[in-house]
Amino acid sequence: MILPVDLGGKPAGPPFSVRARIVTPLGAGGTRHEADGLIEVDAQGRIAAVEAAGGVSAERLGAAVDLRPWVVMPGMVDLHAHLPQVPNAGLGFALPLLNWLDRLTFPTERSWADPLVAERLAPAIFRAFAAAGTTTVLAYGVVYEAAMEAAFRAAEAHGIRAILGKVMMDRLTYDPTIEPASILERTLRESADLAGRWHGADEGRLGYAVTPRFAVSCTAKLLRESAALARQLGCWWQTHVSEDLAEIAEVGRLFPTARDYVDVYDQAGGLGDRTVLAHAIHLSDREEARLAETGTRIAHCPTSNLFIGAGVMPLATRLAAGIGVGLGSDVSGGAELSLFGVMRTGAYAQQALRALDPSVASSGSSGVPSSDSPPAPFGPLDWLRLATLDGARALGLDDAIGSIEVGKEADMIAVDPGRTSPLDADLEAEGLLDDPALLVSRLIFRAHPDMVRAAWVRGRRLEGPS
Repeated sequence: MILPVDLGGKPAGPPFSVRARIVTPLGAGGTRHEADGLIEVDAQGRIAAVEAAGGVSAERLGAAVDLRPWVVMPGMVDLHAHLPQVPNAGLGFALPLLNWLDRLTFPTERSWADPLVAERLAPAIFRAFAAAGTTTVLAYGVVYEAAMEAAFRAAEAHGIRAILGKVMMDRLTYDPTIEPASILERTLRESADLAGRWHGADEGRLGYAVTPRFAVSCTAKLLRESAALARQLGCWWQTHVSEDLAEIAEVGRLFPTARDYVDVYDQAGGLGDRTVLAHAIHLSDREEARLAETGTRIAHCPTSNLFIGAGVMPLATRLAAGIGVGLGSDVSGGAELSLFGVMRTGAYAQQALRALDPSVASSGSSGVPSSDSPPAPFGPLDWLRLATLDGARALGLDDAIGSIEVGKEADMIAVDPGRTSPLDADLEAEGLLDDPALLVSRLIFRAHPDMVRAAWVRGRRLEGPS
């Protein structure tokens, strides 16, 4: 039996090499599994070699930090989270969306009017993401520029890969100090200033997402101007769509000339391959087809969707339509930061949907339901791909991150599968987890808060994991 590595032995920065079990999706399709493998990271933090240990010289193996029996896999890519809401995780179960915003969310975000709050909380928030295995996060902030400046500084210091945005709201806002007539001009200017300072910082590790909150809180003019700003600056554009039936009805009332919710953003010029829309649960066929046509991406947030009772997104139909989909924690709508937990909730939800209506259920890596027979369930390795490489693809970053392949940046995590055991049993030695699908199933369905033992971005270890 191989004993776990000493906690002090985790490499702190490049160059280094590690010996471990390796599980990763591959850009060309499929999954690579090395029961005993070697990963070499060069001085620039890129992956220089991924090999089976059996074919490596004793000299190279001897130079590697031995992490066995831990598993090294790509870092998780969280496509949807709200930084200031992390302290609220687990609060507000089953509250309707609009009530949940008024009662819990807006008061919490208002507290960030004092930038000292952001300075205190943001470093801990990024450590918590890393502890959960997330190495890349696309996140909403607050309406306050100073707080967002503090959040970016915290992300810069921590080392996480982060794409952040100042929330934009002009139809309603939780900041009573802003003169209503100046909100639009001010939020555009502040967003542009933040993007000018932070978009592409540290050779692209940090990025900016222009962030109109959602159609209910934004006028048509703000949506148009924010989409134009994102195009002008080469930034991402993120917002919410079709999360809740009451929300959809309100959008219909506020935008009576739009054909549907997606059309509101289409008329604003907001759709495209740099746009990530959270939720997209209740889409019409027309809306789904338009998202696919424009290359717009979806952040699927199953934990949040069930927590507030919004519904279950039919994952297979979105994939079959050709829409790029990744996963989001949506904390604090979602109750946990861990995308392992999100995968678990998503798998349960899709299994339930499959039982109720096979025509809209999960259908594995192809994403294409069959009319002749119920589709195969979306398996553990499919969920791992959604949480890593597919998330990277949704951001247009899959050439750099999302899988452990030569030439990519070393955004990786080390996971201790022993933490998931219900008993003090050495399942690894018994060979019961030799199958990578079974191993990843164990990590998803018995995820432990402390099973992520290390996380690296560009080969630099992040503070957070124990």
